[in-house]
Amino acid sequence: MTACIVGWSHLPFGKHEGRSAESLIVEAAAAAIADAGLAPADVDEIWLGHFNGGFVAQDFTSSLVLQADPALRFKPATRVENACATGSAAVHAGLRAIAAREARIVLVVGVEKMTELAGPAIGETLLRCAYVDEERGIEGGFAGVFGRIAQTYFQRHGDQSDALAAIAAKNHANGCANPWAQLRKDLGYEFCRNVSEKNPIVAGPLKRTDCSLVSDGAAALVLTDVATAFRMKKAVAFRSHAQVNDFLPMSRRDIVAFEGCTQAWNKALRSARLTLDDLDLVETHDCFTIAELLEYEAMGLAPQGQGSRAILEGWTRKDGRLPVNPSGGLKAKGHPIGATGVSMHVLTAMQVRGDAGEMQVEGARLGGVYNMGGACVASYVSILEPLR
Repeated sequence: MTACIVGWSHLPFGKHEGRSAESLIVEAAAAAIADAGLAPADVDEIWLGHFNGGFVAQDFTSSLVLQADPALRFKPATRVENACATGSAAVHAGLRAIAAREARIVLVVGVEKMTELAGPAIGETLLRCAYVDEERGIEGGFAGVFGRIAQTYFQRHGDQSDALAAIAAKNHANGCANPWAQLRKDLGYEFCRNVSEKNPIVAGPLKRTDCSLVSDGAAALVLTDVATAFRMKKAVAFRSHAQVNDFLPMSRRDIVAFEGCTQAWNKALRSARLTLDDLDLVETHDCFTIAELLEYEAMGLAPQGQGSRAILEGWTRKDGRLPVNPSGGLKAKGHPIGATGVSMHVLTAMQVRGDAGEMQVEGARLGGVYNMGGACVASYVSILEPLR
């Protein structure tokens, strides 16, 4: 345990017309510092998670955080990017800065403004999270990548459409309780299961309800060392954290095994001296429902090929054996790429403190976060618990 989260903020996810990435960054940063009860001058270092990839014209964004307050001027600020795990990359960079004693108080912000682009251009931008040399021709863009993963899994283990629909329905039901979620509507299993005019096939066996939303949004948090955290009004500790990167080309891996996810979970649990059964909830990366299904297996909740049991037998529901995505996940909450990992940490910190409102998992004290970049290329796991 080297660092704690002592303050946070979360903006609504959705389409923010008339707002810039800069305005989202500034609002989230200022609110997180205030929530921690600190002054901007107290911040030693800043990390910004912002994928961009062409979503907005302003690509050099690290110093935009300084716009939140003049006292942040001349603070070291760095932007990081690691595909859809960009937000967690920023969080983990802050943890390393504290562990190295380069900083005592770190501000982490995650942001994305995706809706500046039209639909086809969004797809082209997201496909940069794949191995372009081999995968640029996949029909359906990045959804097509996960459509291919789903097809491969179906060929190996049978049609899993019932399980995918159940995952989508679970997450949309959970999202109704999340005040920051983009889509707060219980769509129901039947709607998610059946192809319709409002729920067409997008790629492979994946329907619209199997795909996360295009979103704008920002979230921020403040990290401190443990000694400082003991003096703060609230503190959530990192029991452990781990990062793993796998090969980028899908051709070099068993794409349905999600081995990087397994490795990251194993490292984090081993470091924390815990098992998966010790956790009270998990926020996991459901960019597509097939991803959540594979993550059940990769984290060790179910054997390979049997991930459907976790959802169909109710294990991952809010009142189940291991609630997964009580926030609604990316499916309902939205997926503004650079903000996602920060959001997952904020919402899990709220859970283990008992501050998650209608999202609250009863009695939660240990929460896991799994944030993924690309098709299980970059894998980040954090395990959080209240400091006191």
